[in-house]
Amino acid sequence: MSLTLLERRPLDSTLFSTLDPDAADDLAAEFETVDAARRTVLFREAEAGDSLYVLLSGKVKLSRRSSDGREGLLALVGPGEPFGEVELLDGGPRTTTATVVADARLARLSKTALYRWMARHPGVAEQLLRIVARRIRGNRATVHDRLFSDVPGRVAGQLIQLANQFGVAEDGATRVVHDLTQTELAQFVGASRESVNKVLANYASRGWVRLENKCIVILDGAPLARRAQHKRRR
Repeated sequence: MSLTLLERRPLDSTLFSTLDPDAADDLAAEFETVDAARRTVLFREAEAGDSLYVLLSGKVKLSRRSSDGREGLLALVGPGEPFGEVELLDGGPRTTTATVVADARLARLSKTALYRWMARHPGVAEQLLRIVARRIRGNRATVHDRLFSDVPGRVAGQLIQLANQFGVAEDGATRVVHDLTQTELAQFVGASRESVNKVLANYASRGWVRLENKCIVILDGAPLARRAQHKRRR
């Protein structure tokens, strides 16, 4: 099923927002919509990358397993965000597993359709590659920040990131429905569940946040921002 005009709107805030309008419309016509329930695995690590996705509604987590079998959550994808594009362009296998966290509707673009579009718009295709390269650079900066922050700093940083993605203003606070379990939230921070829960409880006792089921209400973002900026001492 192809995208409706309403469903094309999220594409405006993704990889395709700066493309030539005619080329962007031509590309949008190549997408198809997919509905996926919570816990659906869209693709797995090491599989061939045969399509990219743009999330229209819901949430999707991107995870990766370490050599000892532990799962790490690398990203939580929200509406309007693309994922799976790098493997489509470089021809390599999937580097992450994509799992639906909250019932989702997605726009999917096959590798065949993408390359057909690139053949029709070679100049614009080069622009798309530059956009992807900038996204990769941004992801590396995020990894760098994690390396040089302690657990409280990482928790604060992830809360701010989640607020930027999913936050909704509510009576002077920011409600962040992340739909993650406590274990998944700990995987996102890159620490044990116990240590992350301890940090969250501390932030709650200070009046910075209020904890709810799969949701965090940020009551005071300023101290969280300061804590996220604090680097780990060597």
